[in-house]
This record gives sequence, C-alpha cells and structure tokens, in this order.
Amino acid sequence: MLRYYIVVDGRVQGVGFRYYCQMNATNLNLTGWVRNMSNGMVEMEVQGTEHTLAKFISLISKGNYFIKVTSVSKKEIPLMDSETKFKIR
Repeated sequence: MLRYYIVVDGRVQGVGFRYYCQMNATNLNLTGWVRNMSNGMVEMEVQGTEHTLAKFISLISKGNYFIKVTSVSKKEIPLMDSETKFKIR
C-alpha cells in the first residue's frame, strides 16, 4: 500500500476535474481527497496499491475533452489507515 501527494497543472479547474478524479478513484477502490488550489492547480492525496495508483495517475493524466493536464507531480507520503473513501474538498 502506498499514498501519494499529487499536484496537477493544466486546464483542471472549472472543468469537472475533481469529480473526474473522484470517479476514477472510486472505480479503482482508492481512498484520499482532492481540492482546488488558489494558483489554478489541483492537489490531492490518494492511497492504494502501486498498480492501482499507477492506473489512476495514467487515467487522470489523459483527461477528457474538457480537461487538459500539462503536468503531474507526486511524492510518497505516510499512509492514512482511517480513510474509507475518496472525497472532494
């Protein structure tokens, strides 16, 4: 099990990106949270297996017609055992 702090840049605010993240995280049984930052980026913490985290990052990096991701940075952080779902903050 791993947990990442992720910051995403691009056209990621006002286009449903946080809901897109929540949908993909829920489908992959990941836990964590996502929120907008004041600088136009989106930050999140996400927890799961290495394989599902890699799949999640791949999915959110592709975006969709409205979402255009230009960069994704991540760093490993301590696990949060008490979480049960992925929330939008």
